[in-house]
Amino acid sequence: MAASERSRPSLFWPLAAIVIPFVSLLAKIRTTGADKLPREGAFVLAPNHYSEFDPLIVAIAVYRAGRLPRFMAKETLFRVPVLGWVLKRTGMVPVARASSASSAKQTMQQSRELVQRGRGVIVYPEGTLTRDPDMWPMRGKSGAVRLALAGDIPLIPMAQWGTQHIMGRYQKGISLWPLRKKVQVMIGDPVDLSDLRGRGGEPAVLNEATRRLMDAITALLEQIRDEKAPAVRWNPADHGQKETGRLDP
Repeated sequence: MAASERSRPSLFWPLAAIVIPFVSLLAKIRTTGADKLPREGAFVLAPNHYSEFDPLIVAIAVYRAGRLPRFMAKETLFRVPVLGWVLKRTGMVPVARASSASSAKQTMQQSRELVQRGRGVIVYPEGTLTRDPDMWPMRGKSGAVRLALAGDIPLIPMAQWGTQHIMGRYQKGISLWPLRKKVQVMIGDPVDLSDLRGRGGEPAVLNEATRRLMDAITALLEQIRDEKAPAVRWNPADHGQKETGRLDP
């Protein structure tokens, strides 16, 4: 465990004692590339997202790799009674709405704090469950790359597959049987953003960095699934779909 993370939020251990055995009962998680997650220092980890059960799989994979799983969460959730308290006590990181005038300033502050404290954060670049009908990564948003570029922090892609057998996309409830379903997780090499450093405020740079990130995540998922992803990444706007909230059946 990274030295900077040995002092954990007080609520982490009680929750981990409940969540880890429960998830381990449902999923047999096999992680490839865990050594690519930095043992020390800041990082931004960007996984694919197609099931509401994903965060538990990702959290355990990160924990087993020796780092504390901290997720980005909408700042509005931090104002919800009880839930907001839990998020704060477990070290989750609030994120402002993209349209907020203070979001750029907040990104810089969060990035500095990650570097100063040597912490990692998990950011879903798609922003919601993928709308792609075959559950390939869809068009990404710039939140993860903004954080990485702001502090010159390693941006690490992750892909996972098999979680849909525990909880399908927008499924109500989880599938208990059979127990110990196989879930594969793969962590990749950091995305090379060296030529984009210092230019994180330029829209074209953010678009390019996001494209590289989504390409890296998709390539990992292709390895896990042993399939080729569509040549054109799914864009909800092209199909009359909302990019937030639940997907209409």
